[in-house]
Amino acid sequence: MQIPFLSLKLINKPFEVEIQNIVKEVVEKGWYILGEKGKEFEQNFAKFCGVKHCFGVANGLDALIIILKASNFPPSSEIIVAANTYIATILAIKQAGYIPVLVEPSLETYLIDSANIEKVVSSKTKAILVTHLYGKCCDMNSISHIAQKYNLHVFEDAAQAHGARYEGKIAGNLSDAAGFSFYPSKNLGALGDAGAITTNNDELAEKILALRNYGSSKKYVFDYQGLNSRLDEIQAAILNLKLQQLNLDNQYRREIASIYLNQIKNDKVILPNIDTINDDVWHLFILRTEYRDNLIKFLNSKGIGTDIHYPIPPHKQKAFEEWNDKSLPITEKIHHEVVSIPLNTALTKNEINYIVETINSY
Repeated sequence: MQIPFLSLKLINKPFEVEIQNIVKEVVEKGWYILGEKGKEFEQNFAKFCGVKHCFGVANGLDALIIILKASNFPPSSEIIVAANTYIATILAIKQAGYIPVLVEPSLETYLIDSANIEKVVSSKTKAILVTHLYGKCCDMNSISHIAQKYNLHVFEDAAQAHGARYEGKIAGNLSDAAGFSFYPSKNLGALGDAGAITTNNDELAEKILALRNYGSSKKYVFDYQGLNSRLDEIQAAILNLKLQQLNLDNQYRREIASIYLNQIKNDKVILPNIDTINDDVWHLFILRTEYRDNLIKFLNSKGIGTDIHYPIPPHKQKAFEEWNDKSLPITEKIHHEVVSIPLNTALTKNEINYIVETINSY
C-alpha cells in the first residue's frame, strides 16, 4: 500500500467540477481583485469565526505583518512569540520593524508555555503573538491574564487552526486580531497563496483595510505606507465553496486523530496531548520519538509518507545568525524528535488502519 503524506489532488477532487465552474464564472465576469467574491468570503469567514471584521489578503505572512503594522507600536518594540513556531510568525515581527522575544513551549502541548511568558516581559514589550500550532489553541485564559496585567496586546497566528475552539470560541476570535493562511495544505486551503485577518476592533480594522491596499483609504489617497496584499476573486470563490465543508472536514480529522490516539500502542513513540481532542482541528498529527530517522525510514519502506514540522528551529536557522548560539532546550528537543504522519480528509479507513498497524509493528 502506498499512502502519501498529503495529496492535494485527492484533497481537492470532490470540489473539482465546482472549482472549474467557479473559475469560468470569475473569468467571464471580468473582475479579479477586491470584488463581490472577496466580499462574500470575508462576510462568511467572519461569521464562521464569530468576529465583526474579516479582510482577505495575499497570504498568511502578510496577514501578520499588516496586523503588527496597523498596531503602530514604537520602533524596536518587543513582541513575545513561541520559539518553536513556523518561521513566518517571527519574520512578520521582524518585517514589521519589531523585536521578537522567543519563549519556550510546553513539551506536552508544543504551544507557547504561559508560565514562561511573564519572565520575559519588559518595558519594551507591547504584544504577545501566539501560534495555535498543529490545530490546537493556546492557553488563552492564562495569556490574556498576563496581557491585562502588563497592558499588552494579544494576536493570533491561526494559520493552522481554522475552526479550532477554545472554551466555545473559535480561533480568530480569541485576541485583538488574528492572521490566517489558506495555503493549499491547510484545513481550509486555496489553490494558491491566500490569507485573511480577523478582528473585532473597529479602529484596527480601518487601518488593516487600508494597509492591505498600499495604505489607501480611497482610490489614489494614501494614509499609510502599506502593502499590495489582496485576496483575488478566484481564490476567494474557491475558499467560499470549501468553507461550507470545513466543519465536516474538521470532524473527520478528529475521528482519524481519535483512532490514532486510541489504537497506536508503541512505547517508542509519544502521542499528542488529548486534553482538547474535540476542540482541536488536527491540522497535523505529530509523533515524537528519539528514533525519528529510523522510524521515518521504516514507515517509508512500508509505503507511508511522512514529514517533519519542523526540522530546524528558528533560532538555529542561518536567517537568524544572531540567535545561533542561543540555547532553547525544549524547542530543540521538539524539533529534533517530531515527525508528522498522514492525517487528512482523503485518507480511507483501510489506510488509517494500515498506518496504525505499521506503527505498532515498528
